[in-house]
Amino acid sequence: MGNLRNKIILPVLILILSGCDKMEMRGFFTSYENANMRFEQSDEWNNINGHSEITITEKNYTINVMGDSHVGGTENLDIFFKNAQDEDATAVVMVGDLTTGHKEDYDVFSEHLPIKDSLICFATVGNHDLYFEGWKHFYSIFGSSSYFFIVNTPDQSDLFICLDTGGGTLGNKQLDWFKKILETNRKDYRYCMVFTHNNLFRLRPTGSTNPMVEEIHALLDLFLRHNVNMVVTAHDHKQNIAVLGNTTHIIMDALQDENDKASYLKLTFNEENINFSFLKL
Repeated sequence: MGNLRNKIILPVLILILSGCDKMEMRGFFTSYENANMRFEQSDEWNNINGHSEITITEKNYTINVMGDSHVGGTENLDIFFKNAQDEDATAVVMVGDLTTGHKEDYDVFSEHLPIKDSLICFATVGNHDLYFEGWKHFYSIFGSSSYFFIVNTPDQSDLFICLDTGGGTLGNKQLDWFKKILETNRKDYRYCMVFTHNNLFRLRPTGSTNPMVEEIHALLDLFLRHNVNMVVTAHDHKQNIAVLGNTTHIIMDALQDENDKASYLKLTFNEENINFSFLKL
């Protein structure tokens, strides 16, 4: 019996490993769309639609950030959007795992998004959003998952870069694009922020994925050389703050309704620094 099992398992393993250049591992799920394919679609979307530029009249402004709503339930999601609108936030950023990947969850999430002119919303994809062919649903609602946007105040401009780490890697094409953005654009802005789903560091035993070590080294070098002020992630569902060099790394708690520590992040930008606070729901 053992020999028969080995004869069955070995060919399956060979088949999986031989296809690793075509697919990404997302927990126990695989997909035949990968990071480079998603970036190419995102880049095409960016070329057609351009980048967003927000101009405000005040020197100080706020951006609210959430991740891991895993819709499902929408109570916390509705509170998040309502608070941002009530507090006149300049924008909100949603850093992935907004859904479970099912089309029905994307439909629910889309129904709860604020009316376009009432709140500016930015999103990047998470691993759960990619399950069950979820990328095509994400793309149909949000478009690009790799892009930047700019906020202009009367005196300064700030750069915000959203990266796709939903499959556990940026891929070489997105990494090259990110490097080029920093090399050519960073010097023109006061603050530089990065938003993405996967946290870079594994802080506890967990089955969640992190980018490859080589990729993390490349990112940390870019953050240091180009003075990236803050990197905001989700994925681990456990709040953490760490400072490496000039960069503050923040991992957020999950927003999902079932989480008794559900919270979101409020970022306040002023002339002196970036302040942040976690608001529990």
